[in-house]
Amino acid sequence: MQDKDGQQDSGTPMSPRVGSLPIIKIPRRPADMPENGAAGETGESPDPGSATPPTAKQPVGKNGHPKRPGTKPKAKPAIPGKPVAKEAKPVPFGTAPLPAPKGQQRTNAAARRMLRKLVQGEAPPTAPMSIVERLAGSPYANPMIQAAGVDTSARLTLDFALDLAETMFRYGAGALEVETSIIAVTAAFGLREIDVDITNQSVLINYAKADTVPLTLMRVVRSWTNNYAGLSLVHQLVTDIVNGGVGRTEAKERLQEIAARPKPFAKWMAIGAGGVFAGSIVAFLGGGIFASLVAMLSTVLMGLLGRKLGKWRVPDFFVTAIGSCLATAVALLFWQLQVPLSPSLVIAGGILYLLPTGRLVSATQDAINGFPVTAAGRFLSAFLTFAAIASGVAVGLVGGELVGVSLPEVFVNGEGEYPYVVRALLLMIATMAICITEQTKLSMLVPTALVGLVALLLYDLVLMAGIGERIGPALAAVVIGFLGRIVGLRMGSPQLVVAVPAILFLLPGLSVFRGTYDLTVNVDDPFVGVLNLFGALTVILAISGGTVLGDNLAQPFTRDMGSNEGRRRNRRR
Repeated sequence: MQDKDGQQDSGTPMSPRVGSLPIIKIPRRPADMPENGAAGETGESPDPGSATPPTAKQPVGKNGHPKRPGTKPKAKPAIPGKPVAKEAKPVPFGTAPLPAPKGQQRTNAAARRMLRKLVQGEAPPTAPMSIVERLAGSPYANPMIQAAGVDTSARLTLDFALDLAETMFRYGAGALEVETSIIAVTAAFGLREIDVDITNQSVLINYAKADTVPLTLMRVVRSWTNNYAGLSLVHQLVTDIVNGGVGRTEAKERLQEIAARPKPFAKWMAIGAGGVFAGSIVAFLGGGIFASLVAMLSTVLMGLLGRKLGKWRVPDFFVTAIGSCLATAVALLFWQLQVPLSPSLVIAGGILYLLPTGRLVSATQDAINGFPVTAAGRFLSAFLTFAAIASGVAVGLVGGELVGVSLPEVFVNGEGEYPYVVRALLLMIATMAICITEQTKLSMLVPTALVGLVALLLYDLVLMAGIGERIGPALAAVVIGFLGRIVGLRMGSPQLVVAVPAILFLLPGLSVFRGTYDLTVNVDDPFVGVLNLFGALTVILAISGGTVLGDNLAQPFTRDMGSNEGRRRNRRR
């Protein structure tokens, strides 16, 4: 190989020439010529961390210091017999490396994606969820946006949403239904950057668009009333808004009309329907004609007395306690007058009328759907009502014992069960009667009664199969919740309007009376009464949970009902 001067160097190994650097020919003295090949002659690139490359006039060492004259670098001892690896041809300076084959690139990309999925997951776990995604599975999924852009008058939209939420709460809607209605309405009117917080008595909405001043409004609900017809109208209003057929001004006017509209049934009709319910349910449980008449009378008296106490602003706890005490006293009075009836069935009919079925179902639904504060408040209210019923019955029993009523004989059996067709007819009458007391619209009476009839058939089949008296009500409640959602949305009403009246015949009113009796009168073994009351409460909670489960099971079958679920012409833009 020729050196830089063009002379042949036989002691230097073959090395490629660095063609990209300029060749500077400087005459060298023989003492300065390296023996074993310097770094510059081998073609190897210098160490990046080293100093400036040495010149030919003053050679330097590896550490950057100048060499002493006459010194020679020590050659590395050769290892005999060791195979020498083939030296790779280096890439010229300033050129890019050759690209990898396309197949290898695709393999590497797929491997990186797989590794990223294993380590990171499909989406970051802390990524915020859009508020509109809360509508998934509700009757208001995929709302149609009516505004061309974001609504400039956000305060008017939020005020309307609060009015809507307050109306729904007053009429007995659950927290999930209220939240989905607020989100659907605000999204349809152009507001997406909102947060909703719902408790037992208050609704808070926060609107915080980027680069604007946040707007927070709160509304407190201080009164409740039975108006399932109004709740159905509100549900239909929200459906029309989501479908894009109603603007904000028209929606506000319709909501005001719903709030001002009188209930479908007069107060005297609601009180009379409560008596019909008690008489029919007592006959359904096996009571005779006299037991049904006495239950009807006591329930009508409870309704009249409760209306009077309500005008005096008496708390609901005492109104319920006085009503259950009145029902017990009337049953014991007629029993003392030698009227052929079963006092326990008469009292059970009054208990079923007073039980807070709607609050229990709503509380269970709120607890399952992620509203613990609202559920806790409603459960507390329902348990206080349950305690008021038990305390009223206890006071009535103690009062009857003081006046000489033979309490151990109150558990007289009825006159026997009626034929199955008669029982089914009695159940339908009782269900339609309780619908009237709840102020359900007229078109919903017969469908609700038919849902209760189907649940009765399943309940009797479960009992015939020997599954158990505690599992049977829960399974029947699942059927009621399932059919209640389908029938309700088909008729333009929420599931609660159908489910609550239909499950009343499943509630253990007689067990509540027996537990209260054992706890109050049977002082020798009060633990039996505690167990009976606990068992009755367990059955009530199982019925409420079964109703909520049926509602969730029916969601895949109701995407084309009630609102714009599944309606592709109204897809969100």
